Amino acid sequence: MAEKNDSKIASAKSHEGAERAKALARLADEKQAENIQVLDLRGISTVTDFIVLCSGTSTPHLKAIRKHLSAHETEVSGLHRHCVDGSEQSHWLILDYWEVMVHIFHPEKREHYALEDLWGDAPVVEWMSPAS
Repeated sequence: MAEKNDSKIASAKSHEGAERAKALARLADEKQAENIQVLDLRGISTVTDFIVLCSGTSTPHLKAIRKHLSAHETEVSGLHRHCVDGSEQSHWLILDYWEVMVHIFHPEKREHYALEDLWGDAPVVEWMSPAS
C-alpha cells in the first residue's frame, strides 16, 4: 500500500513540475523570448526534472526576460527559486527553481552550448496554451 501511495505522490509532483515549467515558459513568452523549449529530464538527469530554454536577442532583452520571470515567479503555485547564475553580459543566465531550471541565452551562446543536443533524448513538453 505504501508503494502505491508513493507512486501517486511522485506522479502528482511530476505533474506539478511540468505545469511549473510550462508556466515559466509562458512568462518568458510574455517578454518575447524566442525559440522557447521545455524539456522533460525526469529519469535522465539527477540535477532537475525540467529545463526551459529560451533566447533573447540582446543584452537588454536577456535582462528584461530575467526581470519578468523574477517579478512574476510568485504567481506560479509552489515555485521557489533556489538561485540565479550568470549575467546578462555573459549572455547566459540560469534561474534555478530546483525541479525546473530556466536557461536564458543569447542565440550565439545557445548554439555554442547546444543544450538541446546534450539532452536530445529528452521528451519535448508542449507549453503553449491551446488558444495561443
